[in-house]
Amino acid sequence: MIALIPGATTLAQLAAIYWDEQPAALHPTARAGVDRAAARIAQAAAGATAVYGVNTGFGKLASLRIAPADTATLQRNLILSHCCGVGPAIPRRVARLMMALKLLSLGRGASGVRWEMVALLQDMLARGVTPTIPAQGSVGASGDLAPLAHMTAVLIGEGEAEFGGAVTPGAQALAAAGLAPLALGPKEGLGFINGTQFSTAFALAGLFEGWRCAEGALVASALSTDAIMGSTAPLHPQIHALRGHAGQIDAAACLRRLLDGSEIRESHRDGDARVQDPYCIRCQPQVTGAAMDLMRQAAATLAIEANAATDNP
Repeated sequence: MIALIPGATTLAQLAAIYWDEQPAALHPTARAGVDRAAARIAQAAAGATAVYGVNTGFGKLASLRIAPADTATLQRNLILSHCCGVGPAIPRRVARLMMALKLLSLGRGASGVRWEMVALLQDMLARGVTPTIPAQGSVGASGDLAPLAHMTAVLIGEGEAEFGGAVTPGAQALAAAGLAPLALGPKEGLGFINGTQFSTAFALAGLFEGWRCAEGALVASALSTDAIMGSTAPLHPQIHALRGHAGQIDAAACLRRLLDGSEIRESHRDGDARVQDPYCIRCQPQVTGAAMDLMRQAAATLAIEANAATDNP
């Protein structure tokens, strides 16, 4: 079980959820903050002060006051009205990553969602209830509204979900997993759909897949060098230290390790009349290293976004 620590979860942990479908749940210390925020929302809902998304409408209807008796209907209708995505369902592993990211966001204790809702999302992730989420329908501006609405719909017994290899109505999938839907409280619909977890999940999926491609490229580079009986001289650390780019330096070091002890290399170390290898062979660290640098920059940004509270706190 991967313990998701809000604000401190690593990309390595998220990669394990993506690649291996590792079970995950919020660290127990997250509950206190979630409960405090939910209590403040409950207090605001019972008060006379207008609080956006709690006892008001949304967007242009922000000045419209909502009666306490209608807040649950408001939140439910918010979810159902935004279940308007189109296209094929996103891959299961991306949907699971999206659920884990939403747990991290809610776990920051800034959304006002009750622990009961958080626990249900955790149970869905743990038991393999994966919401069916259309791939198209979000621009990620005010949040990934439509995709997150499709995810949240299952928590209230609507929408569709995959469980045990079959896609069924949300309520049926929950029941098959031994779970029951819940009704949304004040602000909870807004807290669930105002977020970037859909976009971030896809960005992380691209990062994880890209990093594996880079690893494969380095192995292919080493094999190619050996196949043409190439030289390891272009991999000398001083050459790449002079250029200074970390990715290039690391790529060259990796290739040196992969080629270390190669009998093919040793067979032509002396007496080779060639001056240099083809450009595509001798400059492999510069190419793969540049990609590694870009992915590391993306990783730094995504690590922040993955741990962020991204709704209307």
